[in-house]
Amino acid sequence: MKPIRGWATAAWCIASFVTACGGGGNPADTAPQAARNTTQIAAASNPGLDGPAMRVKLSVLSSPPQFVSGGDARIHVRAAPGLRDKLELWLDGRRLDAMLQEVSDGLEGVIRGLKVGDNLLEVKHRNANVRDAITLTNYPITGPMFTGPQQTPFVCTTIQGAVGRQPLVDSATPPGYRVTDATGKTIGYSRNCSIDTFVSYFYRSTSGALKAMPADGSRPADLGTVTLPDGRTVDFVVRREIGSINRFLYSIAMLAPLGEDPANPDTSLWNRKLLYWFQGGVAIGHSQGTVHSGSMNLDILALGFAIAHSSGNNTGTHYNMNLAGETAMMTKERFVERYGVPIYTVGLGGSGGAIQQYMLAQNNPGVLDGLLPVQSYPDMVTQTIHVGDCELLEHYMDATDRNNPRWRTTKNRSLLVGMNADDAFPDPLAPLKTALGYSTAPGSTECIKSWRGLTPLAMNPLFGQAPNQQFWEPFSDILAIRWTHYDDLRNVYGVDSTGAARVTWDNVGVQYGLASLKAGQITPAEFLHVNWNIGGWKHPSQMVQETFPFFGTSQSEINKALTIPGYFDPWSRKNMNLGTDPSKPAPRAKGDPIAMRAAYTSGHVFRGQLDVPAIDHRQYLERELDMHNSHQSFAMRERVLQRMGNSDNVVIWFTDTIPNTPKASQSFEALAVMDQWLMNIRANPAAGVAGNKPAGAVDACYDRNGQLMYAGDGVWDGILDGRPAGPCTQAFPLYRTSRIVAGAPIEGGIYNCSRKPVEMAVADGTYAPWTPNAEEIAQLKATFPEGVCDYSRPDQARP
Repeated sequence: MKPIRGWATAAWCIASFVTACGGGGNPADTAPQAARNTTQIAAASNPGLDGPAMRVKLSVLSSPPQFVSGGDARIHVRAAPGLRDKLELWLDGRRLDAMLQEVSDGLEGVIRGLKVGDNLLEVKHRNANVRDAITLTNYPITGPMFTGPQQTPFVCTTIQGAVGRQPLVDSATPPGYRVTDATGKTIGYSRNCSIDTFVSYFYRSTSGALKAMPADGSRPADLGTVTLPDGRTVDFVVRREIGSINRFLYSIAMLAPLGEDPANPDTSLWNRKLLYWFQGGVAIGHSQGTVHSGSMNLDILALGFAIAHSSGNNTGTHYNMNLAGETAMMTKERFVERYGVPIYTVGLGGSGGAIQQYMLAQNNPGVLDGLLPVQSYPDMVTQTIHVGDCELLEHYMDATDRNNPRWRTTKNRSLLVGMNADDAFPDPLAPLKTALGYSTAPGSTECIKSWRGLTPLAMNPLFGQAPNQQFWEPFSDILAIRWTHYDDLRNVYGVDSTGAARVTWDNVGVQYGLASLKAGQITPAEFLHVNWNIGGWKHPSQMVQETFPFFGTSQSEINKALTIPGYFDPWSRKNMNLGTDPSKPAPRAKGDPIAMRAAYTSGHVFRGQLDVPAIDHRQYLERELDMHNSHQSFAMRERVLQRMGNSDNVVIWFTDTIPNTPKASQSFEALAVMDQWLMNIRANPAAGVAGNKPAGAVDACYDRNGQLMYAGDGVWDGILDGRPAGPCTQAFPLYRTSRIVAGAPIEGGIYNCSRKPVEMAVADGTYAPWTPNAEEIAQLKATFPEGVCDYSRPDQARP
């Protein structure tokens, strides 16, 4: 057997299976109470055997003991050298014959044969005295462990991408994904979308291309080499393991010697460090998803890292962060069981891949030791708050207030939406708007360029589909899906009396344009008008199907838009509550307080708990109206400050960009600095995260060529404090959101604002320098019968 962590070994037959290498997690010091009680009884029953030479400690390395999956686990037995050959492992009262390897402080290896449910694992002295015990709670490899009932229909995607094979049959009858043989004949159905694990080999050619190794195992003529950080020059051959865990597809890749035995992987080229690849995107679930190409990043593999990834850690598959955490735990568990315990595990991923890292650090400590978020947001769920305003405000400017010339100047639209706006990005629908009598600006806001259609995607139960859904039987199950973010997380938000998931979106009390009013950029009359007319979203159960442009912009669709009343609807107007009586304000939308609170209690809101180092880095894309607006890094930092009292664990880097030119990235520099940081922590854990910062782990900004501009304390001054603007702050202007313009704080996490009466708002200077007269106060009170948002007080939804 190969050494674990490179230690010389002697195999000790202690307990009934031969290990491979395998799993994920930390040493288990959180065993269930039953196991702790067993340990206490064991100690009491062995008087005189408690000296240092006789002490034994049993732990699980591949996962927390209460969250084991797949029937196996990598364990560790701490024992003195003279005691190791006298120990036995017992599982639920039967002796195991597992082969454990001797390591520096004891024995280590994989045990198998765990049943679903609780399993009592004991280590005994050969005279039958129990030296330690632990309860392992095992779950099926198909899940779930803690995320509740699994979503159905769940459509398999194994026939696509890196897998290219039919899923395994697990049901003879529908419902399920139809499984066919080579002739197309149906042979059964799959509900779990499982596949048999398989290993493939690839190589980087001398031209830099990734190619499959020849099937006969011969050496390719164009096989490239790589010089590892330790100085060895080796063939650039990659082993890739693909399988299914928690119904999703996982990938594990690392360098491997040419000609190794796939059943006994040679890890001599692995640097003992694991990078977990997270992917972004937006999706509503009901799909297995696909393995992302980033899980074979050759530049990362060339450094000796192993890369783990799951389609369940791709927000282009789903946005259930509890499910993402569960999947990452199970995938890392598989890695540790197969290949051994890594020195550390670092996350890397952008957008939704960045969100997942913050969520795992908060909700599933121990999976990741360091974070490398790219183009980050603090979380997804609180982004829906202001993104849900986009179409409402664009509709107001284009349709409701179409006669107001202010909104025909592109930049002026930021006075309401907060986000950047620019004539350099024409609104592609502007000609149609004009032809149909609507107003428009020549350019776009970020709402138009980046967020148009996101509210229908998140809220409209009729607007959605899953790849391969045609293979699900019965198809009536697909037709019955409610395609909303809320239904994707129905286990989190709960359901109402109709069976629909509860909804969080709320704009009661929100005073759109308040900051622009106070700055004199819009008039009091405009402020009153927008808030009287803005309205809100209908409940998803009341929504109807979308129309133009959401099903394409072909000429036939354009003809429909020009001839069918209401068919042109880029704002989803038909799903808004705009009111029918002009003498009354358009009704606002009220979120469900149960759903809002569940967003917090389930961990879907990032509340700033961050106990590991993070290098939050992004390309500055404000000039492109990109959805990854740059203030989000500081929304994250503010939440960390509020929760932790400091943000010493967080470093923020920006890299400048110019539209339509090559973009520099600092991700590999960030990985190098994070490596130093984590190795410092490993060498000196008592100093903590902040005390182990390397010199490069400081706030910084870079020019468009990736060259350092400024670094150090104070470069981002003026964003979250009252200090003069630091040099990076001055170089990289930040924009706002509609809710920040309405008075909300930068952290952006207010679902249901605390409110105060209009009279109090007038008295305390909320509208200053404007002082509304009696008639205007009356209109404000009619618009806001429940009061206006008081952002000096906490979110009412917060537990």
